[in-house]
Amino acid sequence: MFGNGVPETGVTEVPEGAYLLDVREDDEWNAGRAPGAVHIPLGELGQRASEVPQDRRVYVVCRVGGRSAQAVAALNQAGWDSVNVSGGMRAWEHAGRAMEAGSGEEPRVL
Repeated sequence: MFGNGVPETGVTEVPEGAYLLDVREDDEWNAGRAPGAVHIPLGELGQRASEVPQDRRVYVVCRVGGRSAQAVAALNQAGWDSVNVSGGMRAWEHAGRAMEAGSGEEPRVL
């Protein structure tokens, strides 16, 4: 659990085909992301929450876990079933999980 009772899971426990919500900023997203992830920056989540499905678990990721924990707390309070991805994209990269980047560049975590 992260801080104030925010549920979290390790990067290796995120199932294939899961709904993965990336709340990082555009430059971070463009540098490297998980294939199939959905991008809604944390600052836009309030206005765009209706884009996030409520009929399945939502795995939320950022760079190291702070912003995603904020997003999880807000989503769960509003009725979603979401979980913070512990360690964020730094841990994702370290675990050797698949990544892609914009413009065909080598993916990296900013």
